[in-house]
Parts: sequence; structure tokens; C-alpha cells
Amino acid sequence: MAREINLVPDVKYEMIRALKLRNLILFICIVVASASVAVSAIFASIAFGHQAVVNSNKEVLKTLSDKVNSYSELSEFLTIKDQLGNLSALSNNKKLLSRTFNLLSAVIPTGADTITISSLNINLSAQNPTISFDAQANSGTPPYIDYSVLESFKKSMQYLRYDYGNYVDKNGNEIPAYCIIESGSDGATFYDKDKGYYAFWLINGEGCNPSSEVEEVNVETDSDDSTNIDIVAVNEDYATETYNDQTVVRIWRTPQSDEWYKEEPVEGAPYMGLNGEISGVAHFASQCITYTGVKNEKTNKIKWSNTNESCLLVPDGIDGISISDSSNGIGSSGDLVLRFSATITLAPGFYQFSNKHVLAFGPDGHYNVTDSYVQIQNIFEQRAADCAADDTSCNNTNNEGGN
Repeated sequence: MAREINLVPDVKYEMIRALKLRNLILFICIVVASASVAVSAIFASIAFGHQAVVNSNKEVLKTLSDKVNSYSELSEFLTIKDQLGNLSALSNNKKLLSRTFNLLSAVIPTGADTITISSLNINLSAQNPTISFDAQANSGTPPYIDYSVLESFKKSMQYLRYDYGNYVDKNGNEIPAYCIIESGSDGATFYDKDKGYYAFWLINGEGCNPSSEVEEVNVETDSDDSTNIDIVAVNEDYATETYNDQTVVRIWRTPQSDEWYKEEPVEGAPYMGLNGEISGVAHFASQCITYTGVKNEKTNKIKWSNTNESCLLVPDGIDGISISDSSNGIGSSGDLVLRFSATITLAPGFYQFSNKHVLAFGPDGHYNVTDSYVQIQNIFEQRAADCAADDTSCNNTNNEGGN
């Protein structure tokens, strides 16, 4: 059997192992260095390319900027663009001054006890709008100067309400405000003495029927294989009538409670529940008034009622009106009257453009039917004259209502 004898000394053996390890490490370092150089070259090329793209884009942007700035109408365009972006906010903050006519018809009492206005100022710039006016009160009976008229006027503030909301079709979809006619040529709100308030819906107006279905009819094929399709709107089944030569649907602002009431909804039929829920009929969806019904089990009759606690026309009630500068005077008819100045702080929602179909109503809880120019023309009168120095009856401070 052959035998091998290791004649290499241990020291020589260790040196050979160290040399092999050195060569391996050197090889690995060369490989890593080569890879690093390659990666660095790749990154350098990417960075160079990126910088070239950036520089190119800078030139393009500069060219475009110079071109845009060269337009003489640029400032006007930017102004218009800025205003267009603010249209929504402007619309929400818009106020409708014309609602003052309806306001006065509800606030100013008429009848035996009258109040007429000689000057009026409206401030809509504050958070809560105010109306300020100089007026004269007349009790309608001698001695005419009666502070009880003014006191009654102040106390009526807590009972003033307003209402707003949207007219909706039988499916509950909102009808655009421009499709609704709420008053006649004299400005008076439409009113039926037996059924209450209503409006006319221009159902055939463009965009006025939100639930109209689209139907494709008259499909014909041309010789070139193209197809002609006529698109027509199919309206829901509503009872129409004619108003000012236009086809309209009468839509009720006052719910027809007894007529619409059913214990359970019936498809295709008007429905009103005891909780005031209305469906299946075009109606006014109030944001202020809540309707409820109570059924008498003995007579099987429904007693309907309504409440409005959220839309106070004068939120502070009696404290929302301040009276100043009261004095005696001579009215245009020669009667003794009580002159005074007043400021009333109103709810901001009354004038808000975003609140649609707003109406004010007085202490009796009903809308004023003639909320029009015809109604308020008797509210204004020339300011009462000062008392003459020798007019003892006018200068007398005694009156039925106290001072």
C-alpha cells in the first residue's frame, strides 16, 4: 500500500492558504468595483438625461409663459376666471331685497289699528339683516294716539314666521324654481279659499320635468347603414290646465290632507301619512313647517295641525324690535297719530337666495294672500307733522294706553 508523506512545512502551508484567500478577496473587490463603476455610469447617464429633459421643459415653459404674458387681455381673463370660481359662493351669499315687499305685508298690521311707514331703510350687510323705519300708529278711534297699538305691534314679533322649501314632483324630485309661477300679474299669491295656497308648474318647459323619461322612437335605417333616432320625453300622468296660454299643472303648497290621507301608501296614488309624509303627488316640501294628524278612533276623523318653530322671522321675539323717538303728531288726514322709529332684527335665512320660495306670515299663522305691491301701497304715508304750539289736544301726553 502506497503512503504519502507531506514534506511541506506548516508555515509554508499557512502561507499558501493566505495567498489563496488574498487572491479570492482581490477578485471579489475587482468584481464589486467593476459593478460599482457600471452602476455609477448608469446613474450618471440617467441624471444627465433627466437634467436634459428638465432643461428642455424649462425652455418650453418659458416659451409658453412668454406667449401667455403677451396676450393683452390676460388680466381680464384671470379676473373672469377667478369670478367663475367664486360663482357658487357668491350665489350662496346672495340676498334678495325684493322679499321686503312680502315681509312688510306680514309685519305691518292693517285694519282698525294701523301703522303706516314714512321712511324705510334695509341693511343686509350684517350677519342678521335689519329693517329700520319711521312710522305712525293710529288706533282708528278717538283719541287716536293709543300706545296699545304700538305695544301690540311689538308683541306680534314673537309670532311672525316664514317658510321656504322646494316644489317636488310625485317622485320627490325637485322642480327648478324657474318652472314655478307662484303669483298672478298683481303679485298676489295664488289662493283657493277652500283648499289653500298653490302654484302653477310649467311642466312642458325646458328642464322643468325632472322625472321625465327618455324614449327612443322612429328608428329608421338609411342606405348607408346609419341609424336615425328621435329622442322624445315622456311625461308622467298629470292633470294639466292652461294659464296665460301655457300648459301648467296646479301644485299645492297647502297639503290636501284629507284628500291625500291613506293608512298605507298606494302605488300611483297621492299619499299623506299622519306623520306628514307625502308621496305620489306633486307638492311643496317645506323646510320649516311640520304637519301631523291625530285620528279620533270614535269618529274615525283626522284632526290635522302644523307647527313652525325653526323659521322665526324675528328670532329674538319682542327683544328683536327696538322703539325710539315716540311722539305725538298730525297725520295726513288731520288725525292725531303716534310717531315712532323702529328697528327690527330679522332671521338671515329670510333674504338668503339659496332658500327658495320664501313667504312670510303674520301672527295669525297664515300667509298674507296679497303679498304684493297692491297690498303694501297703503302701508306708506307721508310722515306725520309736528304738533302746532297752540294745539293742546296734540300736545296732550294723556292717552288710553298710558305713556
